[in-house]
Amino acid sequence: MPAEWEPHEGSWLSWPHNVETWPEELPYVEAAFTAVVEALAPHEAVHINVRTPADEQRIRGLLGRSAPPEQLFFHLIPTNDAWVRDHGAIFVYADAGAGPERAATVWEYNCWGGKYPPWDDDNAAAARMAEALGAPRIDYPMVLEGGSIEVDGAGLLLTTEQCLLHPNRNPHLGRAAIEETLCAAFGVSRVLWLGEGIVGDDTDGHIDDLARFAPGGRIVTALENDPGDANYGLLRENLERVRDLRTLDGRPFGITPLPMPAPLYLRGERMPATYVNYYVANEVVLMPAFGDAQDAGAAEILAEVFPGRRIAPIRCNEVIWGLGSMHCLTQQIPRRP
Repeated sequence: MPAEWEPHEGSWLSWPHNVETWPEELPYVEAAFTAVVEALAPHEAVHINVRTPADEQRIRGLLGRSAPPEQLFFHLIPTNDAWVRDHGAIFVYADAGAGPERAATVWEYNCWGGKYPPWDDDNAAAARMAEALGAPRIDYPMVLEGGSIEVDGAGLLLTTEQCLLHPNRNPHLGRAAIEETLCAAFGVSRVLWLGEGIVGDDTDGHIDDLARFAPGGRIVTALENDPGDANYGLLRENLERVRDLRTLDGRPFGITPLPMPAPLYLRGERMPATYVNYYVANEVVLMPAFGDAQDAGAAEILAEVFPGRRIAPIRCNEVIWGLGSMHCLTQQIPRRP
């Protein structure tokens, strides 16, 4: 599995429609998706899962001239929700006789441990995405969400104990068996483990809210500077664990802290707002923005981490009410090496 910052053929979205996820916010969420398509389409193809031909027609109308039509590919693939990072296919390159061949890894999906039924359409979406792209399928009988893993494209995979070892995913599998499957599926040599995710994360600690690999042997990690904040202690603990991690050749990682935005609440519940949930595409980085004093500083840091890419802040004040943001809503299609 190539690193996310390596070249893409395209990006994949599942268009939002679930009013239980966004009971009043759906128009604002669709506006955020329109901004996502507008940012991505000049640089790569955009594939969009929709439920019906009528939905496709309506969404094309919403997008209007925000994206070149030849860059948009709609697929009649129904989903229960919009979190394609977790329910979608995860694309890799497998060795083949004539060179690397793109393949789609297809995993079991149980909606983050059975939290929000139904999830039957979501669980079927990855196989349908593989078929739509004409990619061979590699099926794994293990529950895994794409947001729970992060690869550097050079032999390492980063994840959290809270999520992958949680009994609501694969209670029959221990750490060693999970590591063996991940190494085989994604072509990595070593799995690196962090601890717990941020407060409000209903995925049981997805890595894409917490810490991410970056070019040049670097890890970007969320850091809370307010000792009175509920995330302060756990993010400090994870920072110490990041400092203890090593590359395959034994070197420590460079560490780039990203500040946390001020706490966001919906009806008294803390939202998992974090700038680490960015998405790296060709020539652009989609950064969740919250109208917060930290937005500008986070964008400056990401511009230093990904030189040559434009940082595109996408308003996520309403999106985050679904308990996810930019990375959760996107999935890359890597270009052939």
